[in-house]
Amino acid sequence: MRRVAGVDVGGTFTDLLLHEAGPEGIRVRLAKIPTTSANQADGVLAAIAQAAVAPSALDLIIHGTTTTTNAVLERKVARVGLITTRGFRDTLELGRRTRPRAYGMTGTFEPLISRERRLEVDERVDAKGGVVVPLDERQLDAAVRRLLAMDCESLLIHFLHAYANPTHELRAGEIARQLWPSPYVTLGHQLLSEFREYERGTTASVNAAVQPILDRYVRRLQSELKRQGFERDLLVMNGNGGTVAARLVARDAAKTIMSGPASGVMAAAATLAQSGIRNAITYDMGGTSTDVALVHGGVPQVSAEIAIDYGLPIHVPMVDVKSVGAGGGSIASINAAGMLQVGPQSAGSDPGPVCYGRGGVEPTITDANLVLGRLHPHELLAVTGKVTVADVRHLFAQKLARPLGIDVDAAAAAVIRLGNTHMAGAIRMVSLARGLDPRDFTLFAFGGAGPLHAVALARELGLPQVLVPARPGLTNALGCLVADLRQDFVNTLNVALDAADMRQVEAILTEQRERGLAINAEEQSEIVETIVLYGADMQFRGQTHLMRVMLPGPDVSRQTVQALFEAAYHARFQVRLPEIEAVLVNLTTSVIGRRPAFPIASLLEPALRALRVEDAVVDERQLFADGRWQTAQVFDRGRLPIGARLTGPAIVQQMDATTIIEPGATASVDAIGNLQIRVGSAP
Repeated sequence: MRRVAGVDVGGTFTDLLLHEAGPEGIRVRLAKIPTTSANQADGVLAAIAQAAVAPSALDLIIHGTTTTTNAVLERKVARVGLITTRGFRDTLELGRRTRPRAYGMTGTFEPLISRERRLEVDERVDAKGGVVVPLDERQLDAAVRRLLAMDCESLLIHFLHAYANPTHELRAGEIARQLWPSPYVTLGHQLLSEFREYERGTTASVNAAVQPILDRYVRRLQSELKRQGFERDLLVMNGNGGTVAARLVARDAAKTIMSGPASGVMAAAATLAQSGIRNAITYDMGGTSTDVALVHGGVPQVSAEIAIDYGLPIHVPMVDVKSVGAGGGSIASINAAGMLQVGPQSAGSDPGPVCYGRGGVEPTITDANLVLGRLHPHELLAVTGKVTVADVRHLFAQKLARPLGIDVDAAAAAVIRLGNTHMAGAIRMVSLARGLDPRDFTLFAFGGAGPLHAVALARELGLPQVLVPARPGLTNALGCLVADLRQDFVNTLNVALDAADMRQVEAILTEQRERGLAINAEEQSEIVETIVLYGADMQFRGQTHLMRVMLPGPDVSRQTVQALFEAAYHARFQVRLPEIEAVLVNLTTSVIGRRPAFPIASLLEPALRALRVEDAVVDERQLFADGRWQTAQVFDRGRLPIGARLTGPAIVQQMDATTIIEPGATASVDAIGNLQIRVGSAP
């Protein structure tokens, strides 16, 4: 029996899917517990215990974590010292010509590395890699000692144009490692060998800031697992949707930013592929935020230009996820102008929404769903105290309905509608903003709260269909199980295509491939197939933004690259610019080690399924929809037979999520257990 566990730590819940395969067939075990924010490792171990399996019996654990993301967002990071080229200590703070708020001269920005810990030394390399000023090693030695005296835990060495010639950074790293008492020394070019010193610097500063935190967390988790008998492999999800061995993950810690959201997108892609759907917008609504992404042609979209927060762009490839502060725990309140607002403040997992009975005193989206009959008061997870629906309605009346001059039902409906508006904006960012018509896509809804809102959102945006997977509340954990090993590399050339040395292009792409193969070889037993993807970031001379062009291989001709770029540009903008010079900016390679395919249908429990739809009905209750109370049947998701058809209004309940089928919508259960909902129109 081979046992593989996928564990995802979210802001509210820690989810686990355990896949067991052997001569007797396939079995899946589930666990979902509140996240232990103080030490996420405790929650991981508790989830394994809830699944009733000993760590010693596991062959592999794949782990998605929010450790690094939360550390940056909350500024709970390591104390970092920076050594940079003389005259450039303020680059990370000056940034680009942007403002924290688009309108008005308000807002503040706090760099990850304060100015007194940003030191300069004499050295200079030009953009072509030529040495202008030699590295002053005595100044470097003094700077390292000075930062140690400031109690810096992590060191970043970031020199101008090191992507073109890393000699100075490499020598500085040699000197620094002889003095630095910990392994936390980041060389900017090793993490990201790309031009633009600001973006390369912020990426490296994030890496240095979270490296000790991630390393301690992974070591603590591995130690606890080993104490309980786990002697096998631990893989960690990266933000690019791939995994890396735990013993290597801290080296490039910045790549784990957005690890959790990426795992959900990978699960969506795997589920969609086995459902025969190629184009979808993934919609993950959890307790604290909503994440949306695009799966186009069966492939999750990846970007190397994502900002985790204002002034913190991270230029390593990540699944292109857009997040908004609208989750089940988003707090509804009346602002100073007397207007209703929802989020971005969240009740999180502690104390959580009022209905959890854990001390929450502010109304949330989850509470609004309870008030409107969309959630069953006795079927909520993580409830520790007794709070009645009447108690929640009283709170809504006091804090929202009376100040707004409306009744409680209208106030709760307004909270949901406003939350939907925020989420619809994020969906438009990954579709309409890129020239794509939402009507050509399926909305893949997951997360603990996603299926509650999916049909209303799809109806607002014109998406014809919603797909709710078999285990929507555990989809991120499933993403850990289906994720491949993936390594991404980028090197800057920044030369006119006509002047590019194509032998150098081939050499760089080949070297990137070999580096990726070497890293993935650490987990060769998990790989059944290796795929290598080559690309180039290009632009027309004078442009700012880059366009990724996929290349057929490392040995590619100049004419082929030109033709591919012109075709991609025309497909995106419907214009040709033959008179403008094309520039080859970056070369990229992705090395993907495919792991064994996960059978999505194994998430079903055939023994529980009824023969008739009527036998899956467990209740009937009043549901507030379309401005009035209506009677809706309540179905047990686990008992719905394959091929079952439902007509809204209806409520489908399961352990990890509740799905609302709005009036006018119809749903059916497909062959692998997905709930396919035709949105229709409101009656």
